Amino acid sequence: PPHDLCLSLCLRGGGTVIGSARCQDFRSKEGRAKAACNLVKLGITNLCVIGGDGSLTGANEFRNEWSELLQILLKAGRIYISEEAKRSSHLNIVGMVGSIDNDFCGTDMTIGTDSALHRIMEVVDAITTTAQSHQRAFILEVMGRHCGYLALVTALACGADWVFIPEMPPDEGWEDHLCRRLTYQRSIGNRLNVIIVAEGALDRHGKPITCDIIKNLVTKKLSFDTRATILGHVQRGGTPSAFDRILGSRMGVEAVMALLEATPDTPACVVSLSGNMAVRLPLMECVQVTKEVTKAMAEGRFEEAVKLRGKSFENNWNTYKLLAHVTAPDVKSNINIAILNVGAPCAGMNAAVRSAVRIGILQGHNMLAVHDGFDGLAHGTIEPMAWGYVGGWTGKGGSNLGTKRSLPASMIEEISLNIAKFNIHALVIIGGFEAFVGGLELVTAREKFEELCIPLVVIPATVSNNVPGSDFSIGADTALNTITTTCDRIKQSAAGTKRRVFIIETMGGYCGYLATMAGLAAGADAAYIYEDPFGIHDLETNVEHLLEKMKTTVKRGLILRNEKCNANYTTDFLFNLYSEEGKGVFDCRKNVLGHMQQGGTPTPFDRNFGTKMGAKAVLWLTDKLKECYRHGRIFANTPDSACVLGMKKRAMIFQPLFDLKEDTDFEHRIPKTEWWLKLRPILKILAKYKISLDTSETHLPLTIQTGVLSSVE
Repeated sequence: PPHDLCLSLCLRGGGTVIGSARCQDFRSKEGRAKAACNLVKLGITNLCVIGGDGSLTGANEFRNEWSELLQILLKAGRIYISEEAKRSSHLNIVGMVGSIDNDFCGTDMTIGTDSALHRIMEVVDAITTTAQSHQRAFILEVMGRHCGYLALVTALACGADWVFIPEMPPDEGWEDHLCRRLTYQRSIGNRLNVIIVAEGALDRHGKPITCDIIKNLVTKKLSFDTRATILGHVQRGGTPSAFDRILGSRMGVEAVMALLEATPDTPACVVSLSGNMAVRLPLMECVQVTKEVTKAMAEGRFEEAVKLRGKSFENNWNTYKLLAHVTAPDVKSNINIAILNVGAPCAGMNAAVRSAVRIGILQGHNMLAVHDGFDGLAHGTIEPMAWGYVGGWTGKGGSNLGTKRSLPASMIEEISLNIAKFNIHALVIIGGFEAFVGGLELVTAREKFEELCIPLVVIPATVSNNVPGSDFSIGADTALNTITTTCDRIKQSAAGTKRRVFIIETMGGYCGYLATMAGLAAGADAAYIYEDPFGIHDLETNVEHLLEKMKTTVKRGLILRNEKCNANYTTDFLFNLYSEEGKGVFDCRKNVLGHMQQGGTPTPFDRNFGTKMGAKAVLWLTDKLKECYRHGRIFANTPDSACVLGMKKRAMIFQPLFDLKEDTDFEHRIPKTEWWLKLRPILKILAKYKISLDTSETHLPLTIQTGVLSSVE
């Protein structure tokens, strides 16, 4: 069996510890017969294949000709007819897609894509700094010979001026259009231009569009100081992101469950991601659709190619089109939309503000900045925002507008007066649980203050991920990566000393999302949270587990504790308990991560999520304002005019604030139902506790419906 230490390194190690190769021998029947012989000799009847469409197609062919291969081996006398052939009468196959290009149809996200985006954004952020200093244009080539996902999401996440992808070549005359756009950006005060190119980018005639072609064009026509960077294989390396660790772990469990439930008649399946659900899909159907995309691009059916890539890719492309290659309309709508941040700051807030402002301007609206949350709305610290006001905000952490935890109930009259004074027609409230409660208080006050009868939308943004109505909040992914990276470093510090257990306290209030997900991503031995009550017997079990673990080759432990999991079992209590019970076997250290979890540069996920949430919120408000326009004024007093925009399973949906009250534990500031709690048994199984995994509630004819971290539509 694999060495325990080797398995513990898998989580934070890039690449593959078991090795990978493009095997030419496997392309021939003789080579596949040799592979079949190896499996039979080892008694292996279940095979999990992690790779791209080529690997999965080969695996399916291997399974289909399994009986034929056994006959070949029997005739050659390489296996025995009675025992080995009977024991290996059929082969079960399940696939998982590992590809940084995210080029496999049927899944929103492939294993490795998010980590590649992290590497790309690190480079983009570094380049942006030098480009602003020198007033340069930068052209960045990313991987994606046949798929433009990396290029497209990078463009969204950094606010690029232009993106070239193979699925949608630029229109004829793109050279002049590109130059006009770059010139316009400089004219409004931008000191840098960023152009993202997928390595497989083509024009409408099938000719490659390379970094050098674009560089020569910009240099010759505009005389801009231009630099080109080709990232290459740096995108494949590095430490996996928290997203990829959890995605890989979750899909690995799902793959094993699929194999255990398989029969000789079960078709080969691939474990895929659809919105917020892991699903099992017929392997070859997905492979066929993937090939259809390549065929559609080759035949010039580009709109169809984008649709075939899936809903997530299509929504990314539509959001990019909304924010790029357009100019503000000449006719104004005379609508004023105010944006404010409420609660604790988090990474991604600024990305949401930026996209909301720019989409609003493109709709002809006047966009207003409210500084310092509801306090600013009450005190009138409100100012207009132009296009350039939010330039460069996508990659900035924290809250540029300023944010406070104050709720509006105590200053409703002042708020209503300022809404009338500044003629505000709609509100975008970006924040955590305070934003949700504040929105409810504004809606409740509509009975007394007619000025509050305007549409409003709450966009969840908090590291705690505790806003009702959404499976994910902006900022949670960045905090999760911060915790995971810190845990990696802490565990590494024990590599020399051995026999050490770390107790780490995470944020989240009463919500255990961060502790649970960080536990999965960092390989924790236990994660204590409020939603999963624990007592002295559980603590005793955990201590005994660690005492046994110290007898193995992995001589270190990691315990995570959510800050409000239990009023009596504090971080100090746990530290003292583990220190006392581990005396002579291991020693303990404790770390309270604190506010470092709220800071930092937003991850690609949070930039992308925030960008799409901000855009969708303003487009919804635009439609709602048309519905609420009566007798020459805006009047909105129905429940569906005040909503939370949240991601639920497969889609981003709007849910009335009042409808979410019943599903809210206001005392502990958490939703009553939390999807990620279903993942806690996996944390315990991977920590080598002997427990069962119940999937009976999630079975569908072809799918197992479970929650995992996901890309967003």
